[in-house]
Amino acid sequence: METISFEIFLRLFCGLLAGAVIGLDRNLRGKAAGMRTLGLVSLGAATAVCLVTQSGYPMDAISRVLQGLLTGIGFLGVGVIARHGVHQRPQGLTTAAAIWLAAVLGAAAGAGYYAVGGLALVLGMALLWMGGRLETRLHRVLDPINGDKNGRRDNGDAGKQAKRDDRDDRDDDIWS
Repeated sequence: METISFEIFLRLFCGLLAGAVIGLDRNLRGKAAGMRTLGLVSLGAATAVCLVTQSGYPMDAISRVLQGLLTGIGFLGVGVIARHGVHQRPQGLTTAAAIWLAAVLGAAAGAGYYAVGGLALVLGMALLWMGGRLETRLHRVLDPINGDKNGRRDNGDAGKQAKRDDRDDRDDDIWS
């Protein structure tokens, strides 16, 4: 019977935690994948990498596991991407990228790379929290400079800017 070491517990727990933190952000924003989904993705990745690293396989086996894992997670991410609206614009790309990041963070935790995983988690969360507001503000400044005097991008879609402004206000209410 195999015993579970504290190191294995820590790797799996850190993998789960990283995915859950990202998933909580996605859930609070009403997105398709939430805390449980991303937590499970990250925990699964951590488990897969732990299995390979702890069994004494050579480095090329670890590489193959990572390749398969990240390719498979890409297919899961495709499931949250949908096309909406008159122009069939894709939505869900950020959530798909968050799923992929959760898998990578789980893999890092499973391999015992806590500093890399922790720093990537902090940077990813900073981008999720501040990226939308920064994009909106930059469009307010740059759209008139680029010849879009009315702030209407995407072939003159008039409601798009108002939606961005509403979303920005909602984000400020949630995070202030």
